[in-house]
Amino acid sequence: MTKIICGVDVSSKHLDACIGRDGARMRVGNDIAGIAALAAFCREQGVALVVMEATGGYERLAFSLLWAHELACAIVNPRQVRRFAEAMGFLEKTDRIDAGLIAWYAEARGIVARPPAAAGHQRLRALVGRLHQLTTLKVMQANQRRLVQEETVLASIDEIVALVRRQIRSLETEIAALIETDRLWHALDAAFRQIKGVADRTVARIMADFDEIGTVSNKAAGKLVGAAPMARDSGTHTGRRSVRGGRRAIRDILFVVADVVRRHDPDFADFHKRLSDAGKPKKVIRIALARKLIVRLNAKARDVRKQLALLA
Repeated sequence: MTKIICGVDVSSKHLDACIGRDGARMRVGNDIAGIAALAAFCREQGVALVVMEATGGYERLAFSLLWAHELACAIVNPRQVRRFAEAMGFLEKTDRIDAGLIAWYAEARGIVARPPAAAGHQRLRALVGRLHQLTTLKVMQANQRRLVQEETVLASIDEIVALVRRQIRSLETEIAALIETDRLWHALDAAFRQIKGVADRTVARIMADFDEIGTVSNKAAGKLVGAAPMARDSGTHTGRRSVRGGRRAIRDILFVVADVVRRHDPDFADFHKRLSDAGKPKKVIRIALARKLIVRLNAKARDVRKQLALLA
């Protein structure tokens, strides 16, 4: 029996819902009252799954509250939905059209529900995200300071940098304490740090944005972070393989950390040398090292999960 899917197009103020590809529709506000009305609408229609696109955070309230109303939900990649729509001949784009296309895409892809992260995980993700924002702000202020000579402006920049540094230290302390309180995170933290060069921020970012680590294959891990070259072959032609997609925040930190690790780890150093001696471009070597690092981390996480399961 085909399950009934409700596609929801999300904006800052409204939620446009459509049952299936072209069924019953409704528009509600993107607020508590509107989401409650949407939940009632879905129950009346016998909806088994509600699917919405990731929209930079506007989808979070609806996602969490619909789960609270005992409606299974999933969030999908908007770029993939748009490409699906174009492949189906839908070049136009409106909220009503998009809602039906989301439901259609979910049915075609066999999208399954994914419950919201636990409260602790949501908090970790928020703290790590804010830490990244503040670090970026500190670097921006430092870069601007080098171009300034006016004393009043310099004092303003220094005041902001001092505040940002205090907040960064506070966040780092909160993140460390949060990791310490979780049995799995504490064990993963110890395992990951066995790799010399992997430190606080790498561990926190992986735990926040890659909670599947240790439960997927090494190949899947590389693909999830966007460090696995994609084949582009056709007939006798072998195309150039490049990376695409994946979780950029993790990939960016892996690029930096992998280069640090290879200075301390002979295995990584030898791997880097072999690629360099073979004449591989620097970018290819950088990606290969990042993939090797995530595979190593994934293997350690798998071992940790097995050990904890035996002790349970």
